[in-house]
Amino acid sequence: MKKGFFYSMLVMISFALMSSTCSSDDDGMNGNNNSAEIQLITNTMQSGTWRITNFVDSGQDETSNFSGYNFSFNTDGTLVADNGTTTVNGTWSVTDDDSSSDDSSSDDDIDFNIAFISPSNFEELTEDWEILTRSSSKIDLRHISGGNGGTDLLTFEKN
Repeated sequence: MKKGFFYSMLVMISFALMSSTCSSDDDGMNGNNNSAEIQLITNTMQSGTWRITNFVDSGQDETSNFSGYNFSFNTDGTLVADNGTTTVNGTWSVTDDDSSSDDSSSDDDIDFNIAFISPSNFEELTEDWEILTRSSSKIDLRHISGGNGGTDLLTFEKN
């Protein structure tokens, strides 16, 4: 009788351990791990040079501020904009956004981060952008301001 109870407990404990192990693996597969997607986006942006084909800042089209600039998204995280006479330096990254600060529908989206210190028209690009669509030759980004609720749109297309 004691032997039967012991084996029953052993089987129950084994099932409990196996089910917790399986659910842990499932969480890793379906959780907020966007590393493969982040790597794909990063590799795409590091390939070649890009130009801004659309920049709307709170309803105001400011695309012309970046006319003639080619953007290089470098492997070391630097971002260089060059129009042949002027070079503007900044930084960039693609990160997993688990704060859900830029939208209320998801906490597992990916942020496309851009930072420029100057000049002022490039400072306007400094945001943690939400990726709307992307392909090997185009990426559409959006930022919703936490302060005034204004929406900024930014599109890069590959040269």
